[in-house]
Amino acid sequence: MEDGVSQIDDKRFFLALNGKTNAKNELNATIDALLNETTFDDNSTACRFPARKAWLQEQLNITKFADVNCTEYDKVLKRLNPKSATLVFPAAHINSPASMFGHTFLRINSAYNSKLLSYAVNYAADADPNKENGALFAIKGLFGGYYGKYSLLPYYDKLKEYRDSEQRDVWEYDLDLSEEEVLRMVRHIWELNETHSSYYFFTENCSYNMLWFLEAARPGLDLRKYFNFQVIPLETAHATKSEKIISSTFYRPSKRTILLKYEELINKEYIRLPIMLANSAINVTDIINREKIDIQQKMYILETSIELLEYNFSKSKIKKEEYLKLFHAISKARAALGQGNIIDIKTPPNPIESHQAIKTSIGGGFREGNSIGFLGLRPAYHDLEDSSYGFLRGTQIEFLNLELSYSQNKLDVENATILSIVSLAQRSEFFENLSWRTKFGWDRDSLDSTPNFIGTIGAGLSWGNELGYLYIMADPLFYLDGGFKSAIGSSLGFIFDKFSYMSTNLELTRRWYDTGDAQNLIGISQNFRLSQNAELKFKYDYKERSVLDSQSEENSFKIYINCYF
Repeated sequence: MEDGVSQIDDKRFFLALNGKTNAKNELNATIDALLNETTFDDNSTACRFPARKAWLQEQLNITKFADVNCTEYDKVLKRLNPKSATLVFPAAHINSPASMFGHTFLRINSAYNSKLLSYAVNYAADADPNKENGALFAIKGLFGGYYGKYSLLPYYDKLKEYRDSEQRDVWEYDLDLSEEEVLRMVRHIWELNETHSSYYFFTENCSYNMLWFLEAARPGLDLRKYFNFQVIPLETAHATKSEKIISSTFYRPSKRTILLKYEELINKEYIRLPIMLANSAINVTDIINREKIDIQQKMYILETSIELLEYNFSKSKIKKEEYLKLFHAISKARAALGQGNIIDIKTPPNPIESHQAIKTSIGGGFREGNSIGFLGLRPAYHDLEDSSYGFLRGTQIEFLNLELSYSQNKLDVENATILSIVSLAQRSEFFENLSWRTKFGWDRDSLDSTPNFIGTIGAGLSWGNELGYLYIMADPLFYLDGGFKSAIGSSLGFIFDKFSYMSTNLELTRRWYDTGDAQNLIGISQNFRLSQNAELKFKYDYKERSVLDSQSEENSFKIYINCYF
């Protein structure tokens, strides 16, 4: 309970009429119901609330409970065979705003050696973002317009959903929980089966409910103390790390990551062949009978074709009958070539080693010869000028970012961002993604030097390699500066991020306003990762100004210390 009020909203979870707000009455009603059972099957109190019964036996030494036959509970418990637990973090989805924070759920491990045979415990909004208006989905999610729903399903199915269909790398954090603690958690999960609670994207979300389960497993844990305003999936992984309950880590690359690796291995002259084969533009024999292609390259081409075929099927781009026929033919041809080299995918930086969500910044510098100081606070989450270590490359989400400046005895707003999202998805032979970005808030990038409200949604293209990535964007925008001013912006940017301890950002922008004015903007930043949650940043900004008939240039040189927690 939080401040004496249960966060479960379903009346079926309570035995007392005011059980949601009165723990004492709920305890007494539970004891009374367990000691005075009227049914002795799956509908009995003991079968519905095994965690409560076990707690009373342990804490109050109450043992005179009626014998009941919990067929369904026993069946589920036998199927799960709980031995250990794992916190699973599917990383961000490159082009999905609803998934750019990532996600967390739990895996209940059995005695089987293969973790794919385990079961996943998930909590999510009872809605399909693909079938609802995106804006409505976001608004309802922000304000509790959906119920959250628990689900228990084979881990293999969840893995296919996130790793294969949604192109998300998956991180598994094995938890240092005993078998008894995992059983205690399973009992708690059972009690919440088929109940609901209001779902909020930033508070009572998937990750928050996983924290409850872990605290139920080990009552001495206090994971929720790390969260006051928002619960971000990656932050729950940080919290488990801080509580020292992660025993080991395992990385599962996504379908996208695997295919990008094959792009590196296949010779450029053959790189289109897997696509053509997966799309039935050529036959398997066209690959096998081509003598100038060596055996290992043939293996890579066929293996890549299978990966592409599975990806297309997961996206419903090919009918099942055609998929099965082609999958069988390619797999048979690949098997006939014998054993080849196993592709070696390098494990990327672990997300739990990335910086945390809340950022405070303090800085100083010079603007047109005058000294200036800066103070900033951002509740969430990550921007392109932060260290990308442990984050998905080319992504940015900022909420309620505020930066103030002080110069010549005057306090000003530099930036007040309500929402900023950037997805620079690098294109490749196998993935022809569009990049996009949006921003709403106040900044000083307009023609005058005062902070004005801006709204923009832009799109473009991005390409990259191991050194970094570049992008071109077209950004329609408007400013509210006492009136309404619209413009179209064109940007060219480059981010050099080869080294884990530093990155360099450069963006050149040209804007054309409906007033007939044109404006150039230049931004250059250099950041150094001092530690997991500390960064040193140098920044230069050039802005052209035009007020009435007066044109001017503004140059700013800044240095920041950013701290994250």
